Amino acid sequence: MSLAPGLRAEVRIVVEHEDTAIRVGSGDVPVLGTPRLLALAEGATVEAVQRHLEPGQTSVGTRVLIEHRLPSPVGAHVEIVAELTEVDGRRLVFSVSAADEAGALVATGTIERVVVDRERFLARL
Repeated sequence: MSLAPGLRAEVRIVVEHEDTAIRVGSGDVPVLGTPRLLALAEGATVEAVQRHLEPGQTSVGTRVLIEHRLPSPVGAHVEIVAELTEVDGRRLVFSVSAADEAGALVATGTIERVVVDRERFLARL
């Protein structure tokens, strides 16, 4: 594994109706839903490290702390950034943030993942 702090990835989206709290079942307002925001942030963590893993390895989410600070309406541009901040054996800790096109902080948080052997992980299911 060639994992080291500083690896990062960005995901940019335009909020669509499918991304809203109404659509994902987390509320009744037409703004970026927290579950969708979390899925995008987790996707950025995966993207940040996936090409640095050994063949046959993957990472799985184990812990999430997200503070969703500002609403993002349909049509808003949002950039989600994940940066690997700590590597402790197989444990990976990421700092995540999301900002809108004006630079306002939409969300901040921490996501932890663990590196696993994909086949062994799936065999335990």
